[in-house]
Amino acid sequence: MKRLIAALVAVVVIATTATGVLIWRMSGSHESEYPEISAYSRGLSARVGPYRYCNVLNPTECTVFEQQGELPVSEREPVQLSVPEAIGKAPWVLLRQYDDSDVLEEFRPDSRLAVTIPTVDPRRGKLNGIAVLLPTLIRLDGEEVPAPHAEWSVRTVWS
Repeated sequence: MKRLIAALVAVVVIATTATGVLIWRMSGSHESEYPEISAYSRGLSARVGPYRYCNVLNPTECTVFEQQGELPVSEREPVQLSVPEAIGKAPWVLLRQYDDSDVLEEFRPDSRLAVTIPTVDPRRGKLNGIAVLLPTLIRLDGEEVPAPHAEWSVRTVWS
């Protein structure tokens, strides 16, 4: 009788452990197949997947998500932008869109994973949004020109 009870207890412990592991594995964070950027300001953050993501070898083969993050901003606090290593290990471009003109910054591979962005530029006005672009070279009219094959976008919301 003691052996039967011990065997039942062992089966219950094994089944409970297996169920717990299964639930843990199924409820764990699932990595997206597409990288996400994050922007932070005023104690709030926006985590955004790509707006558009194209095949590097065939830039006409694209998945368009049309995701655009929104981030509340003020004149006093800058935006902290972070990109994951999947973006930072490649050459990438930061587009800052201000009232009067845009600013493009290019970053070399493995050089930068975070950027501080002022919300007001004395010559350009207020920041309206930012975009992260992954460029690739395409042939256009016999010339190689850079064109983004992936794009992430965050719109600023002024309080």
